Amino acid sequence: MKVALTTLGCKLNYAETSTYERGFVAHGLEVVPWSAVADVYVINTCAVTETAEKKSRNLMRRAHKTNPDALVIVTGCYAELKKEKLYDIEGVSRVFGASEKSLVVSETLSMLSGAKDSFASLGMTNDCHPEEVEDRRRDLVDTLPAYSSGERTRSFLKVQDGCNNFCAYCTVPYARGRSRNIPICELVKQAEQIAAKGIREVVLTGVNTGDFGRTTGESFLDLLKALDAVDGIDRYRISSIEPNLITEEIVDWIASGTKFQRHFHIPLQSGSDTLLKKVGRRYDTALFASRIDYIRQAMERPGEPKVFFGIDVIVGLPGETEELFLETYNFLKDRIKPAFLHVFPYSKRPGTRAAVMPDQVQDSVKTDRVARLEALSDDLHAAFVAANKGLPERVLWESSVKGGMMFGYTGNYIRVEKPYDPALVNTLENIFI
Repeated sequence: MKVALTTLGCKLNYAETSTYERGFVAHGLEVVPWSAVADVYVINTCAVTETAEKKSRNLMRRAHKTNPDALVIVTGCYAELKKEKLYDIEGVSRVFGASEKSLVVSETLSMLSGAKDSFASLGMTNDCHPEEVEDRRRDLVDTLPAYSSGERTRSFLKVQDGCNNFCAYCTVPYARGRSRNIPICELVKQAEQIAAKGIREVVLTGVNTGDFGRTTGESFLDLLKALDAVDGIDRYRISSIEPNLITEEIVDWIASGTKFQRHFHIPLQSGSDTLLKKVGRRYDTALFASRIDYIRQAMERPGEPKVFFGIDVIVGLPGETEELFLETYNFLKDRIKPAFLHVFPYSKRPGTRAAVMPDQVQDSVKTDRVARLEALSDDLHAAFVAANKGLPERVLWESSVKGGMMFGYTGNYIRVEKPYDPALVNTLENIFI
């Protein structure tokens, strides 16, 4: 039996797809490229934009066309939001919603050959707290522990899922459910599995990563400390964390000398307090700026690398006038000065409050504003690299080769290159930027 898997959307989806893949392999299925003829096609969908939904539908149709007799399995955010409609697409065999992800392998195998138990095949041990086995097992089934293992040097470890914020523009709380997390003891075991594969770097990922602890009563800082103690993992990164959830205690601990890198990915979404309040974000620009300032003061020392800040921004939110857009532009350019901007045009999502707000912004205006912020991002990144030149760092070399050169990232996420040397792959090297 052959299985082909494909993923749209975020790193969380990639971690989950990789976990499905390991489960299928554990039961003897051969993984083949998406374009190949397979017995099972698994599509992990995204619904963050209308374009993502369209791509998801096209992949379902393409899989059925490649092999009309194959099982076409659909999961991910789009699967949760439009489950019944997806069954109307020819060839779709089974759609798994947000709380059914732990069943993807077992039910697919059952459809193929009657196998039913995927709990162990997905890497869930559930022996952290024997006195609470049933509750812990239920939490794990609902949350699906997951990590990616496709790269030799880096793994994305899912620590949390869901969100309780219900921002006006966002369908994620509907697509992924309430904020919930995997117990620290289980995550430590998964980190140990990652280390056993020889992977040196782990990126913590989740929908609202800093909200960790909702279902277990543990804290995000407790998680960081437990993972920091895992042997074999040399570096950690936090993929995304809300500014109001970055506490001084967390920053001080990271700055004290840990495996966590000078690299933060923080969503801003808008640099206009008017728009932040309108869409229900839980901070204002003053709080955002104060968090950036505190991190820099705690972690940037003379002669040492600067902190990399990647910032998410949405342009074209309802009511975003040119004046309000310039508030965002100037806030980023003159006050925050991050290393990189991840820019999204606002996409109207049915069922959200923002979808019915007045003063929707024209697509042509959004396109122009995206281009302006992306140009600013290029300038900011060039300035960040220049500010780090001559400073000592450590680079983790990757296996990819292009034009005889190999590539890697410093702790503060600057991409560097040198002539390919196979002996350096997956090793850390001290360099001067």
